[in-house]
Amino acid sequence: MSDTARWPSPWVRAALDLAVLASLTEGPLHGYAIGQTLAAHGFGLLKGGSLYPVLGRLEEAGSVEAAWVEGSGGPGRREYHLTSAGRDRLDRELASWRDLGATLTTMGTRAVRNG
Repeated sequence: MSDTARWPSPWVRAALDLAVLASLTEGPLHGYAIGQTLAAHGFGLLKGGSLYPVLGRLEEAGSVEAAWVEGSGGPGRREYHLTSAGRDRLDRELASWRDLGATLTTMGTRAVRNG
């Protein structure tokens, strides 16, 4: 896990909602575990002030749902899971990101050939 992001911070901010949704595809996670998953995938260590507003927006939009889970031997915590609307949003937005990447690659390739 890295303290620093693999990509520039504006890119990480732009992709954060989508990355949080993607982190939940394997099952429910609490906020800290979402942050650790994102860090392990190159998003750097996120501060709670970055992550929890995203989770709030995603919950308000119906893309994730949260439930309070009692801790075994420790404090309870909110656990987030992807809703079917969230899965649909993830699929749509991933397709858009792929399209953007392909467009940028095409544009860059042309610039190299013409440069």
